[in-house]
Order: sequence, then structure tokens, then C-alpha cells
Amino acid sequence: MKKILSYFWPFTKRFSSEINGTLEVTYINGKKVLDTENANYSYGSLQKILEFGLTKVDLKNVENLLLLGMGGGSIIHSLRNTFEYAENIVAVEIDPAVINLANKEFGITPSKKLQIIEEDAFQFVKNSNQKFQLIIIDLFIDTKVPPIFYGKEFSRNIDQITQSGGDIIFNVGFNFEKDNSAVQEITIHFGKNYNFRKFEKVNHTNTLLLCRKG
Repeated sequence: MKKILSYFWPFTKRFSSEINGTLEVTYINGKKVLDTENANYSYGSLQKILEFGLTKVDLKNVENLLLLGMGGGSIIHSLRNTFEYAENIVAVEIDPAVINLANKEFGITPSKKLQIIEEDAFQFVKNSNQKFQLIIIDLFIDTKVPPIFYGKEFSRNIDQITQSGGDIIFNVGFNFEKDNSAVQEITIHFGKNYNFRKFEKVNHTNTLLLCRKG
């Protein structure tokens, strides 16, 4: 009944998060979306943005995928259902409230091929010994990417866990002037061993940076 009514009257439930403030799960047009006060986190425009990035990489060569910033798990849903990716996913999410909503509202639960880790992405990357063929970086707190994720140490640590020939999809942001500055900073830190492609105003909003190692 809620699904039918959502086409006429969107229904919103609000939850409190110490990290993201107010989280909203809204049933609209027959589907649920997860938002913060000012931005879509999952199952809306963000999902389309990351899906665009996934069309630019070859998932057939990816056996181990790292997702930094899981949100409600919409890109996991896209990987499994739209792109038919059946290999291993390691999803890192700092906010326990978001992990809880991903489970209870969107059915995203750990499994043999999906590890969900509650941890700061910076620390996870710094301490990880795994190698990944694809890393998706989507690290927003509300509308902003914390500046530490544009910095040299984070880039160097990402490089250490990216397999040669591997790809990185970096959701840089949606402020055009700041995005260009961030892209320049990221490309300098990653260095000459990477090939870069920049896509501006993906889904009319965000800047995506695609990086291929080697």
C-alpha cells in the first residue's frame, strides 16, 4: 500500500546520525531513497552518477572491488543487478546509522561475497594489505568531501592497494570551481603512473575522475 501511495504522497521517515545529522528515508514514486538534509545518499541521483562511472570500466577483469562510502548500498545493488557483478565487494562505511538503514530499509547485508566494514575510510586504506582491481571513492559527509581525501597521504595509500592495471572511480563533488582544484590536487598526488579521465556535470551535477594505474 505504501508503494502505491508513494506515487501520490511521498512518505518520509527521519533518523538521527551523530556523523551525518538527520537521515531521511523517503518512499517516492514506488521506490525508497536515502538522503541527508541537503544531498541524496543512495538510490537517487547518486546511484546514476556512479553507474555512469561503472560503464567506463571493464568489470570482467575485477575480482576484488573496494567501495569507500557505502551509503545505503545503492551501488552494490547496481553492481549485482544492473552490471551482474558477482565477485567480491569490500564496502567501508564510517556511519553505523547508515549501515543500519542499509540493512533494515534496503536489504544490504554482509555475505560471503560482501564484507561491510564500519571504519573511517582513511584508516582502512592506510592499514589495508589487500589489493583491488577497482576502487570506488564516494566519501561525502552531507554535501562535502572531507579535504583529507584529496590529500597526498590518502592518494599514496590508495595507490598501494590498487593493482597494476586497476581502476579508481572518484566522485569528486559538485562545486565546479572546487572540483577542478580538487581534481588537479588528486592528479598531482597520484602521479605519472596513472591515466586520468575527467567527466563534468555527470547527471547534471557531479564531477567524476577516473584513474587507471599503469
